[in-house]
Amino acid sequence: MPSDNASQTPLHNPEQANPAVAAADGCPPEKSKNQDKNEAKRKAKMEKFLAKQAAGKVPASSATAAPKKEKEAKPAPRPKTAFVNTTPAGEKKDMSEPMADSYNPVAVESSWYSWWESQGFFAPKTGPDGEISPKGSFVMVTPPPNVTGKLHIGHAMFVAIQDSIVRWNRMRGITTLFVPGSDHAGISTQVVVEKQLWNKERLTRHDLGREAFVDKVWEYKHEYAGTIMRQFRRLGASYDWSRERFSLDDMLTRATRETFVRMFNDGIIYRSSRLVNWCHHMNTALSTLEVENLDLAGSTMMSIPGYPAEEKFEFGVMIHFAYQVEDSDERIVVATTRIETMLGDTAIAVHPDDERYKHLHGKFVRHPFVGRRIPIITDAECVDMSFGTGAVKMTPAHDYNDYNVGKRHNLEFINLLNEDGTYNENAGPYNGMLRFHVRKQIIEDLKAKGLYIDTVSNPMSVPMCPKSHDVIEPLMKPQWWVKSKQLAEPAMQAARDGRLEIAPATSEMEWFRWLENINDWCISRQLWWGHRIPAYFVRIAGGSDDSCDGDNWVAGHSEADARKRAEEKFPGVEFELEQDPDVLDTWFSSGLWPFAVLGWPENTDDFKKYYPTSLLETGWDILFFWVARMVMLGMYLTGEVPFRKVFCHALVRDAQGRKMSKSLGNVIDPIDVIDGIDLEELHSRLEGSNLDPREVKKAKAGQSKDYPDGIPECGTDALRFTLCAYTSSGRDMNLNVMRVDGYRKFCNKLWNATRFALMKLGEGFVPYPDAALTGHESLAERWILHRLNITARDVSAALADMNFMVATTAVHKFWLYELCDVYIEYIKPITAPEADATARRSAQQTLYTCLNQGLKLLHPFMPFVTEELWQRLPRRASEKSPSISVSAYPEPRSDYEDHQAETEFELIMSIVRAGRSLAADYNVLSKSTFFISNSSEASHALVSAQVDGIVTLIKGCQSVTSLAPKEAVPAGCAVVSVSEEAAMHLLVRGQVDIDQEIVKIEKKVAKVTGMKDGLVAKTKVPNYKANVPEEVRESNASKIGDYEAEISVLQKAIETFLTLKGAN
Repeated sequence: MPSDNASQTPLHNPEQANPAVAAADGCPPEKSKNQDKNEAKRKAKMEKFLAKQAAGKVPASSATAAPKKEKEAKPAPRPKTAFVNTTPAGEKKDMSEPMADSYNPVAVESSWYSWWESQGFFAPKTGPDGEISPKGSFVMVTPPPNVTGKLHIGHAMFVAIQDSIVRWNRMRGITTLFVPGSDHAGISTQVVVEKQLWNKERLTRHDLGREAFVDKVWEYKHEYAGTIMRQFRRLGASYDWSRERFSLDDMLTRATRETFVRMFNDGIIYRSSRLVNWCHHMNTALSTLEVENLDLAGSTMMSIPGYPAEEKFEFGVMIHFAYQVEDSDERIVVATTRIETMLGDTAIAVHPDDERYKHLHGKFVRHPFVGRRIPIITDAECVDMSFGTGAVKMTPAHDYNDYNVGKRHNLEFINLLNEDGTYNENAGPYNGMLRFHVRKQIIEDLKAKGLYIDTVSNPMSVPMCPKSHDVIEPLMKPQWWVKSKQLAEPAMQAARDGRLEIAPATSEMEWFRWLENINDWCISRQLWWGHRIPAYFVRIAGGSDDSCDGDNWVAGHSEADARKRAEEKFPGVEFELEQDPDVLDTWFSSGLWPFAVLGWPENTDDFKKYYPTSLLETGWDILFFWVARMVMLGMYLTGEVPFRKVFCHALVRDAQGRKMSKSLGNVIDPIDVIDGIDLEELHSRLEGSNLDPREVKKAKAGQSKDYPDGIPECGTDALRFTLCAYTSSGRDMNLNVMRVDGYRKFCNKLWNATRFALMKLGEGFVPYPDAALTGHESLAERWILHRLNITARDVSAALADMNFMVATTAVHKFWLYELCDVYIEYIKPITAPEADATARRSAQQTLYTCLNQGLKLLHPFMPFVTEELWQRLPRRASEKSPSISVSAYPEPRSDYEDHQAETEFELIMSIVRAGRSLAADYNVLSKSTFFISNSSEASHALVSAQVDGIVTLIKGCQSVTSLAPKEAVPAGCAVVSVSEEAAMHLLVRGQVDIDQEIVKIEKKVAKVTGMKDGLVAKTKVPNYKANVPEEVRESNASKIGDYEAEISVLQKAIETFLTLKGAN
């Protein structure tokens, strides 16, 4: 608004300016007695000030002010006393002790979980006859972690997300079941135990034998499964522990056998000798999903498990060599990336329309090392005439594409490999050699025969075993397979018709893309740890010993059951039964998890009551490994989708965006973030691991770079809140551990705010029986209750949408920026002992409501600190819940909805922000005096009633005066326009030495200009763009931009002071 004072400085428009809105009817609100009293005080104060100003007795400038007293040195902080938990396990913590001066996560998080568990708070709450709550049910099974060690930060991610949803639903009065468990993880666990066995005892599993080795793995499982479950408790996961499951326990074993037998009898499981992905180092097959592809840009030397460490082999190349055409001087040139497989070549394919080779159709070439006649065949499907020489070697027994060609042309399938990676008798002179030694030798032998052409660099993907880091080989093996296409169609249809919801949308698109192109699933694994396949070969006396197909096989829950089925299949003949020594793919039994843990195939009470489940929350990376298989098997076995919704969260990466890897040293144990750990201890963990010594060295370097000072103690609540706050619909999230430390400070803010609020409430405070409005609420109270209402609405809506970033942002904003930074500060004058008793009591009741409801809003994300603080609050007579974890979650209330209060209070906050901006711009940071000019009586009345709160919220403010319309603003003020209704004026004359402030800023300008010019000079050197990495150039450009922006701000500040000086 324009100034009435001719000597006033020009308007200054800050970013914070907001529109002001008067009372709803356009008239000034009726003044209360307190407002009249304040108005009288204001007028007297204004008259006194104007008299002083006329007499020239305004405060002297800072240049002539009395020297400040030196601050006394603060005493050194007392050493932190280590917390000792004296609460017996399962008992409630004694809350009669005074609150600690500051937040200590160790003390806060102690004892609560064992009390929650002992009280049965996590069991589903049902009616007297076991019926589900009228509000409905929410059921979720946890993705079972592998028993291969400890949980990592990715597990903490799914605990934070899942448990927040579970606690929210439980507090809403819904019957809630959260089922815990762990997975036997066949390959991973066997590899770890085999490594330990070798490192400690120099024994292999074969030295022990199957039974003794499996006993060893069970010992390992009992040790680490216990560790994992303790970690879950530390993370606050509110599981119903009475229903804990393990994928090899009796219930899951019964379900797994039933599934195999049923699918075998229905013809969905079949036996066939086909190509599998074979890991020679572990001697087992892997599914295609389990294979990881290593992309190479070109020629690369690699170390391979099972070979000397110093011996390396070349990958990423294309080798050209020639076959001699039979009875001719002509040669035909072919190319391969795996030269050693040429020993199994059984054809050379050319395109039928390729003129270069038409004269060779039906001819043969002679194999140079094994003498085999190899036909030249035509195939338009597999041969591209324009690629390479247009001639393609075919090795049907060791290549997936060649396998299909072999089937079409009835080619011979020649297996070259033994299971241990050596070549067999089919390799002729290379019999007994390791496969990659054959690779080297065969090139030399081709050269000797004059058949070698050349080797060229070639980008390629190398299939790798993620567990052993061995190169995967396609190998012909008789295995058990699942016909997947007929299972996939119902799973796709469920997603189409809405019975199954998949979020985010990118995951849903991938769901259809994968299921539409699904291949049959190999479920055999050549391991000892796992569900042994319940299939039995019927060896008939005098009959065939061929076990490659399924004709002579039966399936049964036990040997007796299988014998009965064999007698029915082969009546009247003598036979022996031999159980398949292989175990089932871990994902086969895991695919039964959501219904097997509830008792299926028995029709148990749990299965009838809690199946299908409500939600499956997991990482997007196992959407097909696990989620798709659960849906396919669930629909086939139970006739229903196993869960109504799938939510795929992002994968946790380190702060640099790298995948978590033990060899990089960036795998984070969540307990280390909770408790804190120094760098030396991080290093010692690596030394006791299964990592190769070279990997240990690399990992230590990574830890030293990422955590030079170790990891600070952050606590569970801060970790959970961080992981939820990071969660979005993206594919990856880069976790900076220091962000967790930031939320630990938020916990400290909660602690201090509640401690201060309890002091303001006083020992004798008794909350009203309910939270209804009394009619005595001030504007600030009405505003904060309105904001509480909006937060309750937004958090619940966000959680319903699985939008954890929005939910955590909303509750964080309410606590930090609205309750702590505004309301608690704003009501300090109102809650002072000398304040009006009615106003003080109302402000206290509103403060209590905000604390009580605010802690409940936050509880799903931060269960420990909210329980600790909530237990210290007095109780309403209507509150019967023993724990915040089973109290009612806040819901929006219509009586708290107050848009007028929000509008009016926003004007007050705009005035506050304008005052802070002025004080900072003019460096009047203490004893500042403000005047608010108002253009209407409504604005004047509103602002006048809030003067005390405005003074409180502007740091260093001495006084604020609300001026009536047309009332003159004292001379020597700087001004910020807040809105059409109001402007904020800061008395500057006599408060600052303008010349001195200008000198200070000019020095800053000179310093920043020097830094900018120095950096610009570096960018002007010859060949700067060519020699300096792009990321460095981008960083330099960004810094130069920052310097220029800072210089611009400083120069504007000088102009402001000069303008003020001229006006004065």
